[in-house]
Order: sequence, then structure tokens, then C-alpha cells
Amino acid sequence: MTGASPVARLSLNQRTTAEWSLREAIDGCVRAGLPAIGVWREPVAEVGLDVAVRWVRDAGLRVSSVCRGGFFTGADPDARKLAHEENLRALDEAAALGAPTLVLVPGGLPDGDRDLVAARERAAEAVAALAPEAGVRGVRLGIEPMNPIYAADRGVVSTLAQALDIAALLPVEQVGVVVDTFHLWWEPDVHTTIRRAGARIASYQLADWITPLPADALLGRGHVGDGHVDFASFTRAVHAAGYTGDVEVEIFNADVWAAPGDDTVATLTDRYRELVEPHLH
Repeated sequence: MTGASPVARLSLNQRTTAEWSLREAIDGCVRAGLPAIGVWREPVAEVGLDVAVRWVRDAGLRVSSVCRGGFFTGADPDARKLAHEENLRALDEAAALGAPTLVLVPGGLPDGDRDLVAARERAAEAVAALAPEAGVRGVRLGIEPMNPIYAADRGVVSTLAQALDIAALLPVEQVGVVVDTFHLWWEPDVHTTIRRAGARIASYQLADWITPLPADALLGRGHVGDGHVDFASFTRAVHAAGYTGDVEVEIFNADVWAAPGDDTVATLTDRYRELVEPHLH
């Protein structure tokens, strides 16, 4: 991509500017010269899918991913059936928006359940059931491993290696993995595992791990460069694995959300250009 813009692969994940509506987020990307946006299903539902598709298309943006599917670890068969149907709707939305990836957050343990192994097995079964449906729609499922602090309530798949073990059983064009620096920075040998992932990498997402963690650990993500993540080595590993897709900045942080959206986008753009983009070549 010699001569390409230094932000040619940068995408704003909507949650980074959580106070912005979909319309505001699209306009903010255009003002900042960003080429892509990672959309969340809830803001799309607020305006309607047809409107969202038209807005994104008319703005000339790519949709780098749709967040989110998953939450299919329920022990009750009826709950799993409902989750499958909801994920089919999410796939339909991703296809309509032209997104290459539907990000899957597997879900945590059902209430009162302590069988983590069984919950992971149900997650794998749910992904396998969705895979051919994703293939028909031309969308890839992106299994997102989450930091182990979220295993109980949000994501029973805790490592990139676990996510790859699930994905490896299914066609690569249907199922991949999400490399999120916030969730994976701690994982032993993660850079080797990223290289092993190769063509399975469906999305690369950025946020820093900052300390001390807030009372709500979900909001413990910081701007790139504000915490403990080695973005240079992460990005080199992702590049070496052959990933050429968009790079999303996805930050959950109350202070970042309270800041003016244009200021947030300016900061993430500057950090990306300085700390990430040089390592994508």
C-alpha cells in the first residue's frame, strides 16, 4: 500500500464514541477522513437497517465489522434456539451492511451454573451451527476471546488458542477469530499464536489495558499508548500472519465517552498513526 493514506485501514468502532448516534458517528468518520466504521446492532436498530445501509453507503464508508452476535452458552435448549435465531438476524444485518465479519461474544455461565467446560462446548456447538449460515450470507463469524475476568458473565472463551481450536474445525471462509489487544495482551505466547492464526484473523481491534482498573472492569480500556499493551509487537505479529483488513479502535471508558467525540477521534487517529500504522508494513 505504498503511497496510501496512513489511516487507510483505520476504523472507528462505535463504542469508542458511545454518546454518538449512528448518524453522528458516520459524520464524525467523514470529518476525520476515516474510511471505515465498526457498527453496533443497537444503534442500527434505532434508525432501521435500510436507513443505516443507505447512510453508510452514501458516506462512502466501509463497515469493518458488526457487533455483536453470540451469547449462546445457555443450558436450556429453548434459550439456545432463541440465541441461534437472533444470530441469524445479526448475520442478515451484517450482510446488508456489507460487513465482512460478525463479531461473536460467546457469553458467560448461565445463572447458577459452574460448569465452564460444558459452557465452552455449547459455544463451539453454536458456532458450528451458525457457520454454514454465515457462508451463505458471505459473512465470516469472528470468535472474540475475552480476558478471563469476563469468563463468568460475558465470555467463556478466554484465549486466542481456545478460539482457534473452535474455528479450526470449520471452513476458514466461514469462521475466524478476533484479535483484540485489550483481551489478549496477557496471553502467554500470544504472538506465536497470532502467527499460527494466519488467515483465521477476521478482525484486529485496539484498546489499551490501563491500571488501576475502574470499579466496572468492563470500562477499563484506554487509548492506545496509555497503558501496558505492546502495540508494536502485536501489530507486527498480525501483519506477519497475513492480515490485511481494517484495524478498529474499540474503547470502553467512561472518561473517553464523556469527551467530545471529535476530540476522541483525533486522539485515536494520532495514536494509530504513531504507534500502530508503522508496523502494518
